[in-house]
Amino acid sequence: MIVIMKKTATEEQISNTIGWIESAGYRAHPSRGVERTIIGAVGDRRIPEHLTIIEQLSGVERAIPILKPYKLAGREFSEGNTMVRVGDIEIGGPSFIVMAGPCSIESEEQIMESAYIVKKAGANILRGGAYKPRTSPYSFQGMEEEGLKLLRKAGDSVGMPVITELVNPVDVDIVEEYTDIIQIGARNVQNFALLKKVGRSRKPVFLKRGMMTTIEELLMSAEYILSAGNRGVILCERGIRTFETATRNTLDISAVPVLKELTHLPVIVDPSHAAGTWKYVLPLSRGALAVGADGVMVELHPRPEQAVSDGMQSLKPERFYAFMDEIRRLEELIRSASGVPK
Repeated sequence: MIVIMKKTATEEQISNTIGWIESAGYRAHPSRGVERTIIGAVGDRRIPEHLTIIEQLSGVERAIPILKPYKLAGREFSEGNTMVRVGDIEIGGPSFIVMAGPCSIESEEQIMESAYIVKKAGANILRGGAYKPRTSPYSFQGMEEEGLKLLRKAGDSVGMPVITELVNPVDVDIVEEYTDIIQIGARNVQNFALLKKVGRSRKPVFLKRGMMTTIEELLMSAEYILSAGNRGVILCERGIRTFETATRNTLDISAVPVLKELTHLPVIVDPSHAAGTWKYVLPLSRGALAVGADGVMVELHPRPEQAVSDGMQSLKPERFYAFMDEIRRLEELIRSASGVPK
């Protein structure tokens, strides 16, 4: 259930309410807004009389039962949209965020050149894979810790935050040391041991939807992270597996407005993995912006024809510059049409 405190509730009343919630066998998750505090009471217990009892506590305005299995990820838990702050960047705020970089970090020269391109084009966050979960055990698996160091160096050199994928729970501490955002890939979306571990991390978590994961299953995976204490969860739609073979995956563009209705968490789209080819990245990004996504994650490479992974879906530098110009123009057009101030 969700417990909504009165605007005039004191810290003592909030503390007493949290104490009662925990004594009744629930876990309390307070969320302090500008005007009032909302407390999520999460647990398997569903005792109707608890609603009546808790509404009698001092400072409580009302208690609302939540029937959805995702309590903290659901929109009922937050009065507004959650904004995940990374440095000066707000993911889920008014600006359309672009994360860009190579699928795999291959060398210092490659990631430094990529960082320069991303920064010059006006994107917001540098991406790069140090650990690569691959379908084939014989494929390039990433530079691992050395790759993390190079990514951090590249991000610092151009003054940009960085994001990289985490694969193994044992690597949480080292990835956390070098990155600003931890990415959980599609293959690990239901790796619950990993989700619990990053739920205790101090870094935001970028959670990708699995190839055959429903929207509810995605939100339940987010719930694992949120329930462990990490409120900085960012969702990503990256295409699902269907019968269609014209593209690598099928981008579920409808997932964006559905998620926006169901959850307060930011939603990012990954058109590169959805399409599997660079020529569809811009059209799909236009669609993501139009339906209300908070940003996109795209792949670029200084020389895609030489990439060790995902070269076909990576934008060349000149195409990325053109991509950014069009996305920013479209963002401004939508902003002007909707009356949103700069």
